[in-house]
Amino acid sequence: MDIAGNIANPGEITAFEAGETENKMFAGSLVALVTPMESDGALALDAFDRLLDWHIESGTNGIVVAGTTGESATLTIEETRALVERAVRRVNGRIPVIAGTGTNSTATTIQRSRLMAEAGADACLVVTPYYNKPTQEGLYQHYRAIEEECPVPILLYNVPGRTCCDMQPQTVARLAELKGIVGVKEAVAGDERAQEIRALCGDDFAILSGDDPTALECMAAAADGVISVTANLMPGLVSEMCALIKDGKLPEAKDIDERLSLLSRDLFVEANPIPAKWAMHRMGLIPDGLRLPLTPLASQYHAIVELAMEHADIDGVNE
Repeated sequence: MDIAGNIANPGEITAFEAGETENKMFAGSLVALVTPMESDGALALDAFDRLLDWHIESGTNGIVVAGTTGESATLTIEETRALVERAVRRVNGRIPVIAGTGTNSTATTIQRSRLMAEAGADACLVVTPYYNKPTQEGLYQHYRAIEEECPVPILLYNVPGRTCCDMQPQTVARLAELKGIVGVKEAVAGDERAQEIRALCGDDFAILSGDDPTALECMAAAADGVISVTANLMPGLVSEMCALIKDGKLPEAKDIDERLSLLSRDLFVEANPIPAKWAMHRMGLIPDGLRLPLTPLASQYHAIVELAMEHADIDGVNE
């Protein structure tokens, strides 16, 4: 088996060519979408459709399907493809659909990325390999191999709190020279990392915050947008905040950020997406399903998340 894995007719897909898309299409408020599930763990596809429609109506600028928040670790590849295909049909080209395809195996990641490209994804979000603890050179070689085989743009995803692997800005800069790698979701908190990446990679490289509590300062300093968990509950406000920052209206954006501050913090009192799915179920947006090893939000955190929802002035489904 070659590094691309067992893919039927791999020659039918050509590698992404520079200029086929604008990397600034990955900007503003992109939602790290939850995967709605029934109590028994089955996919709740009608709820998935409703969420997609709500995000379009609310001004969300992009949909990430089967990322960490979408419980990618427990989705089968068939389920992931079905969700991506469904999202692509529903969104119908109005905003980008980005598929989470990263694993801790280079060959498997190539396979998943090619399959999700076939399913219609506009880009792939590829997390750094977890558990393996690769070196910076290993990260570079991993992503270079994926870039050579992936027919759609790639967004790097650095989240050391989950992966025990921190991709350094110098490695990002090396990867930014490859035509198919167009941006990074950077989950290191604060704005210093984003500023360093911007200085090394230039203005054409897309930088997206992956940390809701510090997304505003990151965007004000260097980032083009955020891939947000909070946007699952308040898509209109997160989108508005991003637009205000882009327009230089920082005081108004800070007002929204303050309203969302407890929510952005307390949606992580237990492992994401446990609190987010609990809150969304309370809002009537989704059923109450999670997949093991995730378990329902512990009772001692109910009041904390409820208070955060009240602080954000959430009133049912509509903002």
